[in-house]
Amino acid sequence: MSDGETLPVEAQRIAAGYAFTGPALDLGALLWEGGCHPGASVRIPLPVLNRHGLVAGATGTGKTKTLQLIAEQLSAQGVPVFLADIKGDLSGIARPGQPNDRVQGRAAEVGRQWTPAGFPAEFLALGGLGHGIPVRATITSFGPVLLSKVLQLNRTQEQSLGLIFHYADTKGLELIDLKDLRAVVAFLTSDEGRAELRNIGGLSTATAGVILRSLTAFEAQGMAGFFGEPEFDTADLLRTAPDGRGVVSVLELPAVQDRPLLFSTFLMWLLADLFHDLPEIGDADKPKLVFFFDEAHLLFNDASKAFLESITQTVRLIRSKGVGVFFVTQTPKDVPSDVLAQLGNRVQHALRAFTPDDQKALKATVKTFPNSAYDLEELLTGLGTGEAVVTVLSEKGAPTPVAATRLRAPESLMGPVDGAELDRAVRGSALHGRYAQAVDRESAYEKLSAERPEAPEAAPKAARPPATPKEEPSLVEQVVSSGMFRSLARSVGTQIGREITRSLFGTARRRR
Repeated sequence: MSDGETLPVEAQRIAAGYAFTGPALDLGALLWEGGCHPGASVRIPLPVLNRHGLVAGATGTGKTKTLQLIAEQLSAQGVPVFLADIKGDLSGIARPGQPNDRVQGRAAEVGRQWTPAGFPAEFLALGGLGHGIPVRATITSFGPVLLSKVLQLNRTQEQSLGLIFHYADTKGLELIDLKDLRAVVAFLTSDEGRAELRNIGGLSTATAGVILRSLTAFEAQGMAGFFGEPEFDTADLLRTAPDGRGVVSVLELPAVQDRPLLFSTFLMWLLADLFHDLPEIGDADKPKLVFFFDEAHLLFNDASKAFLESITQTVRLIRSKGVGVFFVTQTPKDVPSDVLAQLGNRVQHALRAFTPDDQKALKATVKTFPNSAYDLEELLTGLGTGEAVVTVLSEKGAPTPVAATRLRAPESLMGPVDGAELDRAVRGSALHGRYAQAVDRESAYEKLSAERPEAPEAAPKAARPPATPKEEPSLVEQVVSSGMFRSLARSVGTQIGREITRSLFGTARRRR
């Protein structure tokens, strides 16, 4: 008789809710009435990982190890993974774990064999600040909405920044780095440039001053390196290793963890860029990528209504492109309700209830779960490290019963690898040659700084070689060859190529 059959009827019903027939990730074993039952597995079906999820819990309850456990199993099933490594302790996923009594004890408790294993990993760093392949974005592709959040602009200033981007787009002024944007703002407030925006609202000197000061302060904090070229191609997050396992892309963020607004907004840019470029695939046997958004509350803090609406819509729509998004934070209340409603898979670690605010957060968290056989308020405050309350979507898309779970231990190293080893991995990466060296080509700054060349029509006719007699060009040929037509075509081409394809966040579609 299996362990599951010896359980009380209610516990058997819970266990039956996780008896999936297709491929699934194994989280651990069911906890019931203080005992762990290794015969009752708690799992997540692989096809529903694109229905998004939430990993929550107080500090020190094991959220990071849960990320590592899920990432390992996704990689083993051939699914690429993106991890934001805030504290620097996820780099160990590339190396086999070290056996010890705690690991072996946990394996015995949940009835699983534990075999140390490392997984194919790529290490990234924002702007190259830290150990990793530099991840950069151009100002143009980052867009005015995300940049406004990074610069902490108000709604009026955000709208003015959007107007500046509109002007740069229509005039073919590429905004590659901060000096390009600063040059365009300065030009539009100069005597020569002020008239350029007169018919579409104009740019006040005061607002331009705020934007310029914000850019200066941003650059003074060492942020200039995050914007520039070569821009990171988010398609590189979708790779698999030669042995078929999914590559785990680890964005190393310890060097910028004191600038949370920056990295949370950059993560949103990565997600928005993926949303642009991936085709619709509907429901698939497995996701194309699972994206873990750590410290998710930072993204939503002080966000405008328009920004929150954009996040909600992106999360809703990116599911059909095969991308799953897991938000990682302390309590579900950190995530807006419209976003929370789209998170079908939940792993809730222990919560603390030391203060009235903690008590309120606990009660709010309990209300987000389906009806349960457990006393969730008591359970959530009594879970140990590496234990969680789980509910996921079944293979049919229905919520599974709430299951208290003792989680498996990750098979990779539960801790960081040293900086020298990370640097060796970065230098040996196939991406190193593409992204390591920054480039600075001609863009808006150079174009606005250069002297304006004389128009071709101003050249003296005598300087032209004598024309051989030929048939008079048609009216259409004359129009197409005119300078005005070519200028209009460039403007329209730029507008169609960039401005019209800007996303909900104002990010620009990449030209590949």
